[in-house]
This record gives sequence, C-alpha cells and structure tokens, in this order.
Amino acid sequence: MNRSKLLNISNHITFAALIFFALLLFVSCSSDKKPEVEEMTYHQISQDVAMEMMEKNDGHIIVDVRREDEYLEGHIPGAVLIPNESIGSEMPKELPDLDQIILIYCRSGNRSKQAAEKLAKMGYTNLYEFGGINTWQGDIEKGDPIYPSYPSECVLAINVNGHFLYANFEDNPAAKALQKKLEEGEIELELREYGGFEKVGPLPWSLERSDEQMTTRPGYLVLYQGDQLCLHYGSNSWSYTLLAYIPSANESELKSILGGGDVKVTLSLDWLDY
Repeated sequence: MNRSKLLNISNHITFAALIFFALLLFVSCSSDKKPEVEEMTYHQISQDVAMEMMEKNDGHIIVDVRREDEYLEGHIPGAVLIPNESIGSEMPKELPDLDQIILIYCRSGNRSKQAAEKLAKMGYTNLYEFGGINTWQGDIEKGDPIYPSYPSECVLAINVNGHFLYANFEDNPAAKALQKKLEEGEIELELREYGGFEKVGPLPWSLERSDEQMTTRPGYLVLYQGDQLCLHYGSNSWSYTLLAYIPSANESELKSILGGGDVKVTLSLDWLDY
C-alpha cells in the first residue's frame, strides 16, 4: 500500500474519532441538564373580583386562615377555618382536591399570602388570595365588633406611591403622640430631598421632643425641631428624637422606593398580623 493511501485512511480514522468524541460530549452534556420545574404560584385578586367569584356555582371554597378566636368574632359566610399556622407540608383534610377553586383571606392580607404560598408548593392549582376581612365590604357573620378597638401593639405604615413600608414605633412621648394622632386618621406629607441621606417635611402639628445625639441608619424616622419628620435612607449624625424605624432596611432599597427627588408619603396605622 502506497504512502498516499495510508495518509488517506489515517485522515478518515481521525475524522471518525472526532465525530465519536463529539457525540459522547453531547450525550454527556444532555444527561447533565436538569429538567425545568414549573414554579407553582397563586393569584392575587381584588375583593370585588372575589365577591363575583363567590356568586358562581363552580364548587369553590372560601378559606379563612386566621385563628379560631378571630373566626368566631366574625367571618365571611360559608368560609372554612384553616389557620395559617396549621398548614404545614401535608394537604389539609378540608382541601382534598388540588384543582378546586380556593379563595383565601385573613385579617389584613399577610397570613393569607403565606398560606397561599404553602398551598401552591403542595400542588394546588386554583388559589386566589384576596387580602383581609378588615377591608371586606360584603356580608360578615357574627361580626359586631370584629376587632377590639386597638391592639396594644401597632406599626407605622408608610405608603410611598403604593409601596408600603412598615416601621416599629419607638417607646417615647413623641412616638406615642404620633400614634395617637394617627388613630384619628391617616396623614399625607410632602417630603423634600435633603443632604443625600434623607427626605424631610413638616408635620401638621408639633410633638414633644426628647432629642439626643445619634447617628441615624437607613430606615430611621426621626423628629427634627419638634415639627419636622425626617425619613432617613442614609446616615447622619445629629440631635433628633427617634419616632420609629423600619427593620432590616437598607440604603439601596429605600433609595429605589423613595426616588431621587421630593416625594409624597401617607402615614397610617397597621397591626401586627400573626
């Protein structure tokens, strides 16, 4: 066999070997690829839409995920009680059908979201969360009154263009006075950008000062000169009265929510929802 034929055979063998190893690599990579898992989720709907859904004869179920004592004080007619804290990793016996339409509510919308997330992970496919009974305009059974006048602990709700931040009140006369004022109704404030670390604006009334030198952190709400509210997204050292603070707040998140210029915020009260 001459030299040219030997070279030709060698080239064919090399080419075939390359194809063989390429196929092995492709099969190996394909077997390592993890199958995509569809993320289970739930729907958030308005209470008007929930009312319309309740009027349909489609086999739906209404689920109240509050505590039993809250349920007895007042609940949506026909609602089944399944407390949020009782929902673990196993399907509740009251919900044997994974495809049933399930309408979920609590007091203010916190526990109902938690419950909906847990049920979605179990495989329930028709979950509809519609907030809390505290804003429900439909019928309520045994609901007079549904709640006591005011729980002992409440939080400061700060509405920034529809985005809610929640702050814990400090224990001092100014913070208690602010809470008392907000029991009469929410207030809207216009806060201006100042110093690259805060938004500041006038309150509609003065509060008792108990100033002390401090270095603020992102999420601090402080009283300045008795009648100015400062919402800090950065740090500053000055003499203030601390009114409230947003737990786990960070500068980048607050700057994103508050924006770069002046902003309107609404202050109101909300209650811890366990």
